[in-house]
Amino acid sequence: MINPRILLTNDDGIRARGLKSLRKIAAELSDDVWIAAPAEEQSGAGRSLTLHEPLRVRKVEDKAFAITGTPTDAVLMGIQDLITDKKPDLVLSGVNRGGNIAEDVTFSGTVAGAMQGMQLGIPSIALSQVYSYLPKAEVPWETAETFGAPIIRRLLEEGWPEDVLININFPDRAPEEITEVEVTRQGRRDQGIVHADKRTDPRGVDYYWIGFRGAPQSPAEGDDLHAVMGGRISVTPLHVDLTHLETHHRLRRRIGGAPPRT
Repeated sequence: MINPRILLTNDDGIRARGLKSLRKIAAELSDDVWIAAPAEEQSGAGRSLTLHEPLRVRKVEDKAFAITGTPTDAVLMGIQDLITDKKPDLVLSGVNRGGNIAEDVTFSGTVAGAMQGMQLGIPSIALSQVYSYLPKAEVPWETAETFGAPIIRRLLEEGWPEDVLININFPDRAPEEITEVEVTRQGRRDQGIVHADKRTDPRGVDYYWIGFRGAPQSPAEGDDLHAVMGGRISVTPLHVDLTHLETHHRLRRRIGGAPPRT
């Protein structure tokens, strides 16, 4: 794909540091780059749409727009309204501040942005930079910036089905410490990292703050979590069909129903 038209989005907001990294990556691939990103941070928004209030658009520079909504809203508006004369050839979502691996993908706004692009018929890729949960940990943005464009080029050369999006996670390592790129499956943590932190305000009233905390994991070989923990870049093909086929087959034999489409 020569000089593709690329639409960038994210869930960390139009001012996020990761969007700067994504622009560097996109600039290695094309000079026709557009941005439609949330005006404010939308981490954890998943595939939510803004249905009960109007969306407003602010042009921040040529070919770049801030939308008062979610990543899904931003991609929808970017493709259907904001980008003129020709639809994008590629949607890139990220670079997220933090990994989107294992069960994270089900509530990730970064993955949702790519998923919306895929739903609208455009090849789409989510990119996330893993970093430590330790206080004041530095995010190694240069890792995503170094490897992002070469991996995307290779993916575009190989191609993938139109109902699939690609989820890339860069490990918490400096570029020179990266060992390889691994195609993985979506993993599953054996210990949850999302928790509700109970706090008390100055008036003595309890409140809760949802956050993340590190926890020891024993991931299976071949999954995304295992790859990034081992210093490898994880490339995972995802799709929206959440059907568990083994259970489907078992229940269909007992209860009835048509076989799934192949």
